[in-house]
Amino acid sequence: MEALAVRLSGLDPYVDGVIRVVAFYDTLMRRRVDLAALTRASAGLAECVAGVRLHGTGRVIRVAPDGREAVAPAQPASGTGPILLDDEEIGTVWLERAGPPGPLDGALLERFALAAAAAAERYGPARTTMADPALVELAIGADTDEAGRARALRLLGFAADLPVHVVAVRSRLPLDQVGGLICPARPVKAAVLADVGVILATTVDRARFPRDVRAGIGAAESPDRSWREARTALRFTTPRRPVVGYDELGALALLAEIPRGASRDNADVAAIARIAANPEDLETLEAYCATGSLRRAADVLHLHHSSVARRLDHLTKAMGVELTEPTGLVRAGLALTAWRLLDDS
Repeated sequence: MEALAVRLSGLDPYVDGVIRVVAFYDTLMRRRVDLAALTRASAGLAECVAGVRLHGTGRVIRVAPDGREAVAPAQPASGTGPILLDDEEIGTVWLERAGPPGPLDGALLERFALAAAAAAERYGPARTTMADPALVELAIGADTDEAGRARALRLLGFAADLPVHVVAVRSRLPLDQVGGLICPARPVKAAVLADVGVILATTVDRARFPRDVRAGIGAAESPDRSWREARTALRFTTPRRPVVGYDELGALALLAEIPRGASRDNADVAAIARIAANPEDLETLEAYCATGSLRRAADVLHLHHSSVARRLDHLTKAMGVELTEPTGLVRAGLALTAWRLLDDS
């Protein structure tokens, strides 16, 4: 085959040009160049602006023939080629040639796209950027098959041998900023799905979540199960406990499965709803249920224990439950949690 190619190149200048283009890109792929270097080389070879775009991240690289970033407004593409990975289009390459396409542009774009797919798979996208929500949804979706999930994670920049933790977040801060804080040195991606933020991270440092961020952390290895767990854990967060891991919930996670109507009709939960109308009473009950001790609750509330005792006596009458008894404390804690789950936004 090689001998035939050499003979054909001697007879046909076009074939000779195609062989040189193929050899050019084979050399770049052997050298494992990244997307930026690949685009610079393509612009130099084509002697016009060359560009590449990855659909998953929206990343765009445009380079002029002199190897510098193309700063002039983009011109209509004179030729384009799809970047394919596992038969899925993950991006596009193009040339911005003034006038008609050159005779070798088709071969150049084909090899450019092939090399871009190899570079995208090898190096992945930037570490801490917002990701395409559709790609993230594919990675964590319950209906995604395992091959599709693995491909989505790879396109997001996660190697097959890396763990992926899923975090459900409610935050006023940009999600990529939160992701960069909790996973500063490893791959991390973020996106917003409906009204909930999603962070996919190789590691999660719980101590680095910013103040006023609510976060639920999944525990399962499978991203789809971990996403369900993360959303459940998010429902259990409170101002006093803004970050909750699903693995911390234990049997409490079962409360999230109770139909909302059944919770509303429960007498203890209905009593909590009435108490919640008075923020002072609710705060006292929360502190007492969290500490299990009148004196520790007084420390949390910065009140004298006699003041907390008076409040608890009032709450006991309002609930019809003896809060100082172990059974009453358990009932109040469960009812308080069930009431919070009714309004987990």
